[in-house]
Amino acid sequence: MTNNPIRKERFVKWVLVVFALSSLLFLFLIFMFIFFEGLPLFHKVGLKNIILGFKWAPTKGFFGIFPMIVSSFLVTFGALVIGAPMGLSCAIYLSEYSGKKMKMFLKPALELLAGIPSVVYGFLGVVYIVPIVRDHIGGSGFSLLATSIILGIMILPTIISISFDSIMSVPKTYREGSLAMGATKWQTIYKVILPAARSGILASFILGMGRAIGETMAVIMIAGNALKIPSSILDPLRTLTGNIALELAYATGDHRLGLFSTGVVLLVIIMILNYIANFGIKRRT
Repeated sequence: MTNNPIRKERFVKWVLVVFALSSLLFLFLIFMFIFFEGLPLFHKVGLKNIILGFKWAPTKGFFGIFPMIVSSFLVTFGALVIGAPMGLSCAIYLSEYSGKKMKMFLKPALELLAGIPSVVYGFLGVVYIVPIVRDHIGGSGFSLLATSIILGIMILPTIISISFDSIMSVPKTYREGSLAMGATKWQTIYKVILPAARSGILASFILGMGRAIGETMAVIMIAGNALKIPSSILDPLRTLTGNIALELAYATGDHRLGLFSTGVVLLVIIMILNYIANFGIKRRT
């Protein structure tokens, strides 16, 4: 009788272990599939010719993705310039200024943004953002600026949620001690709370970068998909994810391998960003 509960406990434990390992297995299989499909072209063409090449014409033997790498980082940087201040400001308001009722309404509403399909963001961008950019700023509207605006909105839930949790994890004694010494509420936030939560806030920015650099559908609809490095914020561009999604349906042979090599580069970039974010979160804890 005494062994029966122990056996049930062990059974439940091993079931949970199997499920945990299965998720890791799926991740490992995806990782290995992309690498085995993409690495042959690196061996055939050369890492330098792919990473630093400026010309993408797979049917003619050119597999340079450097303009797309630069475009991906420019779009991601633009999204951070727009989304990071907005997201951090929302997190500060939710954690320090909003009342309980307002917090119960705003936080789920902001997190609901993460559940909206990216194609909806892209559609709204084509209908509203692109015409505004074209009519009031210049260019065709399908540009780095329009793409950055949409991605800046899309990364808000990630930045707000993690920044909010980081700020809320700062002990109340920090706030009370600062206020007791005569600091104003904003001085307390700026001088005490934000520095204490900076590693978590930085992690939210980096995870937002990973979200932005991995976005596909909205970028395809708004970016203009030009195979060049944009020289201004009004120029069209093509990202790594957009390149894969646009051409994979009809690619064969080395063309297909070139798209998988693009996926390898994208996967490595996102892994590096996630590692940096996890390192920042661990430092906070």
